[in-house]
Amino acid sequence: MDIDDILAEVSGDGSPPETRDLQELTRAWVTERSAPELLPWPSDLMERVLGRIHQQIEVVEEQVGNVDPKTNFRLIIIQTELERFKYLVRSFLRTRMAKIDHYALYMLSNPTQTARLSACELQYANSHQTLLESHYRSSFLSQFPTSLQRLDDTAGGISMIEQPDTDAAVFVRALRTIEEPVVIEGTDTDFQMRRGDVHVVRWSAVREHVLSGDAELI
Repeated sequence: MDIDDILAEVSGDGSPPETRDLQELTRAWVTERSAPELLPWPSDLMERVLGRIHQQIEVVEEQVGNVDPKTNFRLIIIQTELERFKYLVRSFLRTRMAKIDHYALYMLSNPTQTARLSACELQYANSHQTLLESHYRSSFLSQFPTSLQRLDDTAGGISMIEQPDTDAAVFVRALRTIEEPVVIEGTDTDFQMRRGDVHVVRWSAVREHVLSGDAELI
């Protein structure tokens, strides 16, 4: 079995819905952990996954105490799958929250970034930034002149808002052949991405291909 067979198996439509959701969640988790910036919230996927987790918890609660060996074995399988989903969801959310903590002001001041947040994440980002600004003002900002108290100052052409490093290197694998050459901005370098190819390249060069599903981070 070569890489094309593996990718075809992962991308195949013959798998049960829960298996496809697990694969999609795992891919979203790996990509979020590898990307230097926050990625769009996968609302449809998370709705299905959280709904399935809720259903499985209900099944476990209903069957707890059943002395039938077959039922107990089934519960073990359900609980194992449940823990696997819960681990991925927790790690995925913690990764996103860590990025929000680090770049909250940038995300809230950039409409494109704000659109990538879920409703709960947006609420969290606003609360986090409000508390942070309140802490800074009570600790030291109030002692500065008014003109120096802004956290989003851009005086002198230098922004105080910290942004993700979109030129950070990432490992990317092509899920399908990309016809147009991938161009690395600011250089005269370009390269082809064929299905199964793995490259180490700037995130900014492959961001759109990852977001479109033509490639994935590994």
